[in-house]
Amino acid sequence: MFLAIREFKHAKLRFLLISLIMILISLLVLFVSGLAKGLSFDNASSIESMNTDYLVLQKGSNQQINHSMLLENQINDVQQYVTDKNNATLGVQMTTFIKNGTSKKIDSTLFGINTDGIISPEVIEGKMIDNSTTDEVVGDPSLKDEGVKIGDKIVDQMSGKEFTIIGFTKHQSYSHTPVIHMNNKEWSMIKRSPSYNVIALKTDSSTINKIKKNVSGIEVISKKQSLKGVPGFKEEQGSLLMMITFLFFIGAVVLAVFFYVLTIQKINQFGVLKAIGSKTSYLAKNIIFQVVTLTSVSLFISISITFGFSKIISTKLPFVFDLKLVLGSSILFLLVALVGSLLSLTRILKIDPVEAIGRAF
Repeated sequence: MFLAIREFKHAKLRFLLISLIMILISLLVLFVSGLAKGLSFDNASSIESMNTDYLVLQKGSNQQINHSMLLENQINDVQQYVTDKNNATLGVQMTTFIKNGTSKKIDSTLFGINTDGIISPEVIEGKMIDNSTTDEVVGDPSLKDEGVKIGDKIVDQMSGKEFTIIGFTKHQSYSHTPVIHMNNKEWSMIKRSPSYNVIALKTDSSTINKIKKNVSGIEVISKKQSLKGVPGFKEEQGSLLMMITFLFFIGAVVLAVFFYVLTIQKINQFGVLKAIGSKTSYLAKNIIFQVVTLTSVSLFISISITFGFSKIISTKLPFVFDLKLVLGSSILFLLVALVGSLLSLTRILKIDPVEAIGRAF
């Protein structure tokens, strides 16, 4: 692309300024996308990390786990269709803990589970509780930010029961609060009944259809659908998605305007080139080459800066630098840039060599 490269060399400052604006726009897109992913993970990582395909909730709970409460006969009816190793009950309750010896209150979410079941969390520090454990729990590592360590005792404000933290789990948060896992034995003591909010299932769609048909008073949703029922998840992600969409739209408009203005400024030159035999396709390819080159370089710089930011702020903000997310955003941004360049391409198609040469003289 001889013509495009020559123009890059001739108008360095002009293209440098365009690149700077593209870097800032793409950086903002990547940053907001990483923040959206981070907030999503921080809001519902406990659900996302579950080894399950479907969740059974009470009918009418609007796909919200904390609004569901399954009766014992419903649990038994569902469990008839799946093996013990492919289903697990889950109790969920948002509460507040107080670290023993202090007055500091810590918002958290209790998960009551079968510690041998499919939704048992991975422990990365300390040890895991078992089904016979008494007065012991494991919690999300974010509790460390509140000064909680392994061996510390915490008191559930609702029940007044005291527990000892014996381990920390990997990525377990719910509605932006750390999840504290306890076994079914302790859960029943707190609730004073063996009641649960959800049944997690790992099975196929045919089994799910049988359950829906034969068990009354329930609804079965996928794990992905259940994320929308986490308090604040849908609203939060919707707002961020709208911001990202507008950023892509603004990027397309800015690029379109820049390259259209550049094309208008070069109409006479394009007219001369057409008059001496240059094809419209050749001129269009040069425009596309410039757009792709500037966008690619800008994205490379933006991704590098975003990666550096992620290492600095990931401990302070819920920010996730995800490779798939970055690649997806980059490809979409490149497509948006190409779409924005169409305005310039249509202008090139309309150039009349005779008229352009006449204006030049």
